[in-house]
Amino acid sequence: MSTKKEEALLYHSTGRKGKIQVVPTKPCFTAHELSLAYTPGVAEPCREIEKNDDDVYKYTAKGNLVAVVSNGTAVLGLGDIGPHAGKPVMEGKGVLFKRFADIDVFDIELKTHDQNEVIKAVQLLEPTFGGINLEDIKAPECFDIEEELKRTMNIPVFHDDQHGTAIISCAALINAVEIAGKKLDKIRIVVNGAGAAAISCCNLYVAAGVKKENIAMFDTKGHINHKRTDLNRYKDKYATDESYKDLADAMKGADVFIGLSKGNVVSKDMVKVMGKNPIVFAMANPDPEIKYEDAVDARKDIIMATGRSDYPNQVNNVLGFPFIFRGALDVRASQINEEMKMAATKALAQLAREKVPEVVLNAYGGAEFSFGPEYIIPKPFDPRVLWTVAPAVAKAAMDTKVAKNPITDWEAYKVELQERLGFSTEIARVMVHKAQQDPRKVVYTEGEEEKIIRAAVAASDENIAKPVLLGNEEVIKTRIEDLGYDLKKFEIIDPITSPKAAIYAEEFYKKRQRKGVTPREAKALIHEPNYFGAMMVEMNDADAMVGGLTQHYPQTIRPALQCIGVKKGLNLVSGMYIVIIKRKVFFFADCTVNVDPTAEELAEIAITTAEAAMAFDITPKIAMLSFSNFGSAPYPQSRKVAEAVDIVKKKRPDLMIDGEMQADTAVVAERMEKDFPFSTLKGDANVLIFPTLEAGNISYKLLQRLTDATVIGPILLGMKKPVHVIQRGDTVNDIINITAIAVVGANIRK
Repeated sequence: MSTKKEEALLYHSTGRKGKIQVVPTKPCFTAHELSLAYTPGVAEPCREIEKNDDDVYKYTAKGNLVAVVSNGTAVLGLGDIGPHAGKPVMEGKGVLFKRFADIDVFDIELKTHDQNEVIKAVQLLEPTFGGINLEDIKAPECFDIEEELKRTMNIPVFHDDQHGTAIISCAALINAVEIAGKKLDKIRIVVNGAGAAAISCCNLYVAAGVKKENIAMFDTKGHINHKRTDLNRYKDKYATDESYKDLADAMKGADVFIGLSKGNVVSKDMVKVMGKNPIVFAMANPDPEIKYEDAVDARKDIIMATGRSDYPNQVNNVLGFPFIFRGALDVRASQINEEMKMAATKALAQLAREKVPEVVLNAYGGAEFSFGPEYIIPKPFDPRVLWTVAPAVAKAAMDTKVAKNPITDWEAYKVELQERLGFSTEIARVMVHKAQQDPRKVVYTEGEEEKIIRAAVAASDENIAKPVLLGNEEVIKTRIEDLGYDLKKFEIIDPITSPKAAIYAEEFYKKRQRKGVTPREAKALIHEPNYFGAMMVEMNDADAMVGGLTQHYPQTIRPALQCIGVKKGLNLVSGMYIVIIKRKVFFFADCTVNVDPTAEELAEIAITTAEAAMAFDITPKIAMLSFSNFGSAPYPQSRKVAEAVDIVKKKRPDLMIDGEMQADTAVVAERMEKDFPFSTLKGDANVLIFPTLEAGNISYKLLQRLTDATVIGPILLGMKKPVHVIQRGDTVNDIINITAIAVVGANIRK
């Protein structure tokens, strides 16, 4: 998917500026809580830490806090752009630490080119952080800085530009060599590039078994050999007696090419003269040393990796640093040593050989892949990397006696890591990946809106849906062009001029002629996008409809009900929200449609919501909510809820359900077990059925506005065909998520 400059700038500047914020983990809303958070209560942990310095890990966030430190001298492919210009990258690194390993980060940008000042500044940070990630510091200073910091500090220090690429590419090399039928100690490697990453890669390759004398390294001045007098001590390590006149000369008969330089420096002819089953890692970004298409055209027996996500075998540092630090922090390692790096390397290599589970295949559009030339390293979004690499690193730290807090229960540690990632709660991701397996045609009734256009572009680019935009054709085309998008990505239909309008009007009239609609009214209504879009879905000219961004809820749902109607076997439509808070997922219903449902209607809402939860690969645990706990307040309102529970148990004895119960009883399993051990609901409920629209609507809106909860919806349940109503103020991402859910619903119906 291409990224527009404007989109990237908006991403970083919209709302709260940048990409990170500090969020307190303890409440501080009352005078008592204030006295605990600060004076006088804060003095107590201070006294404990003074008596035992290690208690800083017990009473503060130090143990889960990493500093990303840079002076901006080698930022991505941009070079020495300075600490301010490099700050977005450092914030981004913090986002990746949090997203992939639940590690908190402060980015520290230093205004200096003096390596001694960098060293001193980082040394002074040691009391604050549990680890230091050096980033985007140019060579050769980066080597000296890391060496000195590792020697003088008692927390892990890791320069990711050096070691991240080394670890990922070494894992890929181990597997590629095996697939090629070769041996590490026999292969000859040509390396183009002699910076921090290249030298660190070669160091790790040698540690893995490659012979140093079999490595030919090139810098901007040519082959590094003993005849040259301009080499620093890091390059000199890879100087050879033999000399090559140029890169093409060295490539003759070579087993492996490692590119850490710039794009398009390797030709097809160079690849053609390499040895049998050549291994080419062209890792320059965004343009590799040789294009993937050219390389595979030159040699059908090639095993190739790049730094890009749109080709097989992406060498991506995100496979390394979050999980290496996670393991190091969890055992309170004093350093990240060579054994820990090699443990990460071997863990990644081994993971690529294991059978790929369905959840990972779904994450990549359902495409099948298994260990072989096009799958030599795990995919960056494979969640298993966390609980594979982090334990391997932690164990290596323990084996080498640098761990101060050893792990004893490895299975419990794996579960803890899965909970950190929120493995079972990535609802939006699950739906997106299911949609990508079979994208469907989705009609957007407000096609003139910028947010809709942006969401439709993303849905098309990410293979989630085939978008149809309704509205004035000229207005839509002008806005698409103004936004810099390709008109070919869209189908645009104007309900006023479409030849389908007459057909839809006639069919709509047939449906509503005995419900007060005249032929003239049918023709007029069908020109409204919501009626036109609903009839497109009803007539199978589209698979799903999304609308409501600029309208009141009834304006979208009423046409859908009149044109499409309720699913056979059901009596009503209901509205569900997905609420994700503190890595837990809940399904709230009904929050948008039925004002005061009867017991029978509540039972139907509970069943359809439970089935929706199953579609998200989550086992439903249903709590029927009230102000009463199991008859404690016997009023008509609470008796209605209890009656609904009995109806569900008779209709669907396979579902776990109980009530009536109060909301806190439903979501606090300990209270349920203590006070109501007879309940058939075991564990925290995740499907919450509210007794009235009023209760459900108030609850989700309070959570949405007063907490950091992620709220997705509303999702209409019970429609004969998928129609979803977005809300005013929804973001582009919200619309994309609803689109994915609509596509999955269409696929289930098909």
